[in-house]
Amino acid sequence: MRVRPRTSASVRSRGFAGVETPQLALSYPTPEIIPLAISPGLRAIENGAFPFETLSNIAEIESWRKEINRPLYHIHKWWAQRLGTVFRAMVIGAFAPKDADILDLFYGPVRISDAVVFDPFMGSGTTVGEALKLGARVVGRDINPVAHFLVKNALSIHDRVAILSTFRAIESDVADQLRQVYRTVLRDGTEANVLYFFWVMTANCPACATAVDLFPSYIFARHAYPKRYPEAHAVCPECGDVNRVRNDACAATCHTCQRVFDPHAGPANGQKATCPWCAHSFLIAKTIRGTGRPPNHRLYAKLVLTREGTKIYLPATDEDRALYQEAEEALKQRKNAYPLVPIEPGYNTNQVLGYNYRHWHEMFNSRQLLCLSITSDRIRQVPDPILRDLFTCLLSGTLEFNNMFASYKGEGSGAVRHMFAHHILKPERVPLEANFWGTPKSSGSFSTMFEGRIRRALDYADAPFEIHPASRNGKKTSRKLTGLSEKIGFEIAASFSAFTAGKRVYLSCGDSSATDLPDRSVDAVLTDPPFFDNVHYSQLADFFHVWQRHVLDPDGQRLACTTRSSDEVQNCEVDVFTARLGAVWTETHRVLKDDGILAFTYHHSRPEGWRSVLQALMGAGFGITAVHPIKSEMSVAMPKHQAKEPIDLDVIIVCRKRTQLQPYHCNEDLWETATPLAVEQVRRFRDSGRRLSRNDVRVIVMAQLLRQLSTSHAVEIALRLLDTTKGETEAIIEKLYTSGKNPSVNKKGVG
Repeated sequence: MRVRPRTSASVRSRGFAGVETPQLALSYPTPEIIPLAISPGLRAIENGAFPFETLSNIAEIESWRKEINRPLYHIHKWWAQRLGTVFRAMVIGAFAPKDADILDLFYGPVRISDAVVFDPFMGSGTTVGEALKLGARVVGRDINPVAHFLVKNALSIHDRVAILSTFRAIESDVADQLRQVYRTVLRDGTEANVLYFFWVMTANCPACATAVDLFPSYIFARHAYPKRYPEAHAVCPECGDVNRVRNDACAATCHTCQRVFDPHAGPANGQKATCPWCAHSFLIAKTIRGTGRPPNHRLYAKLVLTREGTKIYLPATDEDRALYQEAEEALKQRKNAYPLVPIEPGYNTNQVLGYNYRHWHEMFNSRQLLCLSITSDRIRQVPDPILRDLFTCLLSGTLEFNNMFASYKGEGSGAVRHMFAHHILKPERVPLEANFWGTPKSSGSFSTMFEGRIRRALDYADAPFEIHPASRNGKKTSRKLTGLSEKIGFEIAASFSAFTAGKRVYLSCGDSSATDLPDRSVDAVLTDPPFFDNVHYSQLADFFHVWQRHVLDPDGQRLACTTRSSDEVQNCEVDVFTARLGAVWTETHRVLKDDGILAFTYHHSRPEGWRSVLQALMGAGFGITAVHPIKSEMSVAMPKHQAKEPIDLDVIIVCRKRTQLQPYHCNEDLWETATPLAVEQVRRFRDSGRRLSRNDVRVIVMAQLLRQLSTSHAVEIALRLLDTTKGETEAIIEKLYTSGKNPSVNKKGVG
């Protein structure tokens, strides 16, 4: 996203009101460029002293606000977005000589010239962006059109003036129309903007046919830190008025009808609900499934923003419901208003199919569809294809916050909890409808996401920065260092021939087991492959794809209604996953130079996941030369908090072609070699102050075991040894894990 031309050299940005706001990045005099040629022999990433614990501390800072610290890779939703800090270090380490100081180079203006880096699973583009910042030429490929689309938008050359002008033109044409459907009249007759409408899913009681509000709790709004700020808001089950209550209260009295109720005890409890009228209990999903249509929802409350800037929670009124009905009628008058695409069965879509959602548009209410339709039509009119793609990307990004699967996080944080917080399509019983165009105090709206995603990414592309740990008044903090990296913004090659003609970036969409890259044309392959698990990105990405396809003319990547492909690596069947990953590694082996490096990040909690990786690598002709544990993804990710034994670490697995390695035949000394290395890496992490879960220790132990096996035996022997050592492996993992609780355990081994 290089911006051209920039009117001011100052590292500042302008808000919508034209007020300058300072960036946190600190500019320094540009230091002398450090050229980094391809090093013969062992590389720094293969050195056992690779500073993974220090890099993990830097990555930890990035992980808390990835969308701010690496905004270029977050202009649109993607899953398992890895940390830029990790991949910057991997790129440097893949080319620097063995004894190079990685941290010195990390904070230096390194430039890797005349080198080609390939990422066959580019996802949100972390590898591609980090390699480009360091001066390399890069090839990125992904089988999913949504991933390809977002990376292409992030890395293209963009004209800042044209982008702002286009946004203002869209705002002038549609904003008032969109704001009008989120207006309300207060009791004193004044008009106000509605920030959020609150809905509740309903189901008819099978016994008495009365509509039951499926509230798990009558408290619908609380602070993100309820112990510190205990005030909450609850809806009265009798009259529907909104009451201020304490979040920890066991009973509340409605100030309107005097009904005494338990604010925490709604009719819905887990999979069941109890009818307040006849006390009949019923299964929620089964009852809704029996209707043959998606669940109904009832509008019950709103959060308004007064002209004075005050936020007030109020009950929904008949006028609010009438306004919604007007939106329903307006939607019916529009032609081709939304994509009419069926949801296909799959692991990640069966849950919504079980609630009778049959088409993707059914996840939105009529007012949301109206706003999306109006905005889609306006974006189609943008004449410049690069700008049209960028604003389509923005519209697509707003989808995850503006649907009936989103929910309310409350005050004290971003108010809208997006629909993929759990990495699944989970029907929401108390959905939140946000003001689509938004206000300065909105969350997840089209206008605020333009500022928070597009404008922020433009600033970062123009002045990339790295995070440097610091301290202030005895407290840990960080600063952002600019002037170390190249600006981002390139003409994207659409073919390898265009890439060889001089372009810096070649992006393609397709199966990475079959590319147009010549033999031995790549210096390093750096990537983050899909996991062997049940989260199928394509099944979730279809939610965005159908709208991108609806706005833009279908081309080769958007002819199909789905992003699913029979060639996807990601699969929950171990044999299929292994075969497809192996096919990509085989293609990687073909295009990689004989002295090249393959390095990728990985973790898994199940033995099958590690076995698959070993089999795929060895079958493709690779052996592992080094493994380094490293900080993984976002520290606040919802699935991580819900896991019993969360994994906070990835492992960087470094490989070379087996033809370039000296085979090592071990007999009884497999664990004698692997265990001390695992013990040392655990010690280094603990000495740096990091606590490790049992699964974190598992990642370290399994990686060291695979390293030994991959260079020691034929694949059949390596797999048999891996299978027969499961008991010993588990014992070592347990001893290493418990040694963290018992410092008296010998640090040099596991006794």
